Amino acid sequence: MNLKLYKPLCIFDLETTGINVGKDRIVEICILKVNPDASRESKTWLVNPEMPIPQEASAIHGIYDEDVKDAPKFKEIAPKIMELISGTDLGGFNSNRFDVPLLAEELLRAGIDFDLNKFKLVDAQTIFHKKEPRNLSAAYRFYCGKDLENAHSAEADVMATFEVLDAQVAHYEDLPNEIAGLSEISHQNKFADLAGFIGLDADGIETFTFGKYKGQRVKEVFQKDLGYYGWIQAAEFPLYTKKILTGIQLRSKF
Repeated sequence: MNLKLYKPLCIFDLETTGINVGKDRIVEICILKVNPDASRESKTWLVNPEMPIPQEASAIHGIYDEDVKDAPKFKEIAPKIMELISGTDLGGFNSNRFDVPLLAEELLRAGIDFDLNKFKLVDAQTIFHKKEPRNLSAAYRFYCGKDLENAHSAEADVMATFEVLDAQVAHYEDLPNEIAGLSEISHQNKFADLAGFIGLDADGIETFTFGKYKGQRVKEVFQKDLGYYGWIQAAEFPLYTKKILTGIQLRSKF
């Protein structure tokens, strides 16, 4: 293994009802846990999303309503997922922009607090796009010399993603083999939340990236317009974004 791990790394992949982080649900999740000694364990769950799976989504991942009607609901497996990922770093393919935010939403809906600050995030797609702009199948072929079979099944994608990430470390001499360095490279933009509604300015202070207060510091906005905070909490923003804004709102009182 080319990666140098100081604690376990969980590579995971989600198949979902769609791509809306705030509204869509998980229908399959696979987690591959790789330990510092290179030993591995993996777990895959089908999940009942408690909503119909759109045909266009099923056409991509091959999972239909019938396949998940008797599967556990996410809240039933959420404690097992947290047990598996606790004390680890997280990785995936396009995970920083999609899988991590959606997983956070599902965990928060299940009543489990997901704290992004406890994890370093590594996104093999971001590294790939910075080095060789293509997709997972092309990355698998380029770095591993193999054709990806059963693409868009969570298990096939997550296994391929780990192999790609491990091969990237070997392929590029200037690429660090430690998670901290890979996590830094994986970041395209710095945000305080997962969905990109709260940015960080040059001083590392939270700012709005949208709306009438775009570019303004969140704390200062809440101090002059607390109603804006109330509007966001009542609107369809991701739960993790609302959580971060609540923390800032509490700080804005002092």
